[in-house]
This record gives sequence, C-alpha cells and structure tokens, in this order.
Amino acid sequence: MRKILSIDGGGIKGVFPASFLTTIEDSIGDRVSNYFDLIVGTSTGGIIALGLGLGLPAKDILSFYEEKGSAIFKGNKLFRGVIQLFSPKYNVPLLRNALETIFKQDLSLGESTTRLVIPSFNLDTGEVHVYKTAHHQRFERDYKENVVDIALATSAAPAYFKTHFTSKGIPLIDGGIYANNPVGLSVVEAIGVLGWEKESLKVLSIGCTTEPLNVSSKKKGCCYWGLKSADVFLTAQSSLSLGTAKLLAGHENIIRISPQVFPGRFKIDFIKGMKSLKGLGDSEARKAMPLLHHIFFDKTANDFVPFYKL
Repeated sequence: MRKILSIDGGGIKGVFPASFLTTIEDSIGDRVSNYFDLIVGTSTGGIIALGLGLGLPAKDILSFYEEKGSAIFKGNKLFRGVIQLFSPKYNVPLLRNALETIFKQDLSLGESTTRLVIPSFNLDTGEVHVYKTAHHQRFERDYKENVVDIALATSAAPAYFKTHFTSKGIPLIDGGIYANNPVGLSVVEAIGVLGWEKESLKVLSIGCTTEPLNVSSKKKGCCYWGLKSADVFLTAQSSLSLGTAKLLAGHENIIRISPQVFPGRFKIDFIKGMKSLKGLGDSEARKAMPLLHHIFFDKTANDFVPFYKL
C-alpha cells in the first residue's frame, strides 16, 4: 500500500488541518509523516506539508498559526480596503519572519524525510512551477532550495501578498491558482511520476472547510462577477481535482475531510476564527479516526530514500 496525504490551501484556515492532524497524532502517539509515502500541500497546506516533511509534530505547526497568525495578517483595518485596491493587503516581511521562526533559515527541501510536492505558479511563463523532493532521478535541483523561499512562493496569494521572486529571479505566486485542492495533482504524481499502481493507493485529502457555492444564475454584470469569480474558480478547481483523483485511483481509495460551514463563516485572513477552526479540527478528527486508523495508521510507511542528497 502507498499512502498519500493532500492538504488544501486556505490562509489562516490552515488551523483546521493543523488541528485535525494534531488530534490524529495525539491518538496514534506518533507523527503522521511517518505513515505517508507522499505529502502534497498548496499555500497554507504547503507550509503544513513542509513542516511535516521536516519532522515537525503537528502540534508545533498548529502553535505556529496560533502564535503568528495575528502578526502575518496584520494591517491598518481602517484603510485596508483602500490599500488593497493598489497594493497587496499584507506585508511579506512579516510572513517571512514568522516562517523563519518555524523553519530554520538554512533548511533545504532535501532535508525532508518524506516525499513532498509543493505547487506554485510562474507569472513570466504562465506555467506551473512545482517544487519536489528528489523522489525521481529527473528532480536534480529542487532539493537544494530553501524551505522558507518555497513556503513564500506557494503562499503568495494574489492581492494578499506580493509576488515571490526566487534567487534566480523567477516570479512565483500561490499554487492555489490551479491546485488549491491538490489531491488530483497528488494522484497524478503517484501514478504518472512514481509509477505506483492505482490499486495500491490510499489518499487522505484534507480541506480547510467548505462553503456551499452561493452564486446567482441570473444575468449579472462585471461588478457581481468580480466579487464572485474567485469563489466559482476555487469550487470548480476543487471539484475537478477531487474527480480526477477518484477517476484515477478509484472512488473508494480517496477519503476527503472538509466539513461544510455556512457562507462567510471563515475567511483566509479572519484571525478571530482560529479558535473555532481549532475546535472543528479536533471534532472532525475524533469522528474520522475509527475509519482512518486501520487504513492509514496501522503501519508506518517505508523509509524515503532520495535519488540525490545534500
């Protein structure tokens, strides 16, 4: 059996998957990263994936959100709406400083003990830019990349944070542009790149909560669609990604955890919702654990042996 963990993007809503995984670790008495052959995460999910791959317990990642969330999403509340019309909403140095408290400044992707896939997007070429550990002989470069830079690239959400430029000058933005729910990407990586048999796959896909799509089917103008297009885009992408994963790996092999909440309950930068997200993560983990335990946590994964080492 090959086990995959996929974690969605969602800003501060990453508290939900971090809390969910913390409760799982408390139940099994071990780190969840020891039980997965591949971990894929986008944006806030990419930060969580990087932390897990580098051996951090989920509780430390949860503490990162609780302790640094307010600093990351800090701004002038009175003028924030006006500022966002002309520049990104939040300050990248604050995000970098926060990331450097959880990841050492000199950590590289090659120090991960688990296969990782972290999506981003290249603005110059219009092509996907996916960071990967050296789990295939073609992947000769990414394992040398700095973890903080990868985290900044995958989480550079348009309108929220500035474009992240790599040391080589590549302009990268949030992987959520095409893979906010990366479960489809994770299965494609497993079958198409790693050559794993689809019958051997078990996939745990964790979202950052789900809201029902609330869009009018009546004729509407550009102002309406300007406000609603992101919701439609993210819902459509997630549906396609989940459908792709189920088609390739089999419906019965994909477990999706992303509780539905009422519209507007949580937002990417709504730090006041962190306590509720933490409680929801714990509650959902308690409900899911009887099913998840015998599928994912009865036996640890085989050791990851990369093709290239630092």
